[in-house]
Amino acid sequence: MGQNAAPFQYAFGENRDTASASPPGSSASIFADRSQVRGLLSDLADDAGMRVRHCTDIAPLRDEALPALGDILIIDAPIVDDTLAAVLGRLGERAARGGEALILSTSADAIDTVYGMAEWGDAQILINPSAAERAMALAVAAARAPGQSVGDIASEDRAALMRLTEQVSMLARRIEARGDEGFASENLAKEPDTGFISLTPRHERATAARDNGSLPPAALIREIIRQRQLRAKFFDAELFADPAWDILLDLTAAQAERTQVSVSSLCIAANVPPTTALRWISQMTEAGLLKRVQDRADRRRAFIALSDKSVAAMSGYFAALRGSSAVV
Repeated sequence: MGQNAAPFQYAFGENRDTASASPPGSSASIFADRSQVRGLLSDLADDAGMRVRHCTDIAPLRDEALPALGDILIIDAPIVDDTLAAVLGRLGERAARGGEALILSTSADAIDTVYGMAEWGDAQILINPSAAERAMALAVAAARAPGQSVGDIASEDRAALMRLTEQVSMLARRIEARGDEGFASENLAKEPDTGFISLTPRHERATAARDNGSLPPAALIREIIRQRQLRAKFFDAELFADPAWDILLDLTAAQAERTQVSVSSLCIAANVPPTTALRWISQMTEAGLLKRVQDRADRRRAFIALSDKSVAAMSGYFAALRGSSAVV
């Protein structure tokens, strides 16, 4: 551990930026109730050349008046109650308006609540992350120029950045799978297996699809999804790690069935690790391919749906394929 990482727990008001020995670079504020996660995040921030301004539990975030935070706000919140959800919502909106870069790690059980609380902008949301995924998120945050957002990057560059991030994450997962001690998983929670599993989302589906313009029957789309899923029985699933098409197919089926899809269900349907799925959902939403639909019954939740232009594009795609067979 570097000179800035120990001791890692101290009074919230203490500012380590004032130390003359502090290295240059971005500053980080870390909030996590789990002591082992605080220690890990402090180590990773130090290794990334960041100055750790705050490293404490989450309690100070519940105060209405927040002191000056670091350039990068790192929060670990696997369990999110209503009060904390509201706090995270305010911080998410603050980050989306150009405030601190935000890295939030949470659990699969909390993702619907977390995602529904705010327009997260460029915030990185990690679901049950490994140490390697945390390190990757910090590297992305540290490499981003001050004041620059993903929205400022050209679409082709944004896509290239997304794919580079996924390639590095894939490499890190393979290192972990081989037992590399340097990137060992925290074993705090297991990610779902990305092998051969059902793509049917965990929400109720209509028993019969209704007519929905020029979209094909939902049963056909489900069969296409099933055929695509078969690939993982014969090839390494990571050969097909880009989940964009699976996300579009699942939402197209939901559009035909006139059902709503939660964020957690769509992460399952993407058939990649949940952090990867959420990253793609966020970027596809920012690119105008998907849209958030607030849950009218529970304002803390949001559903994901195809944007109007994606509905038109998917309708045109299936219309062009009409009469074809073995569409995958």
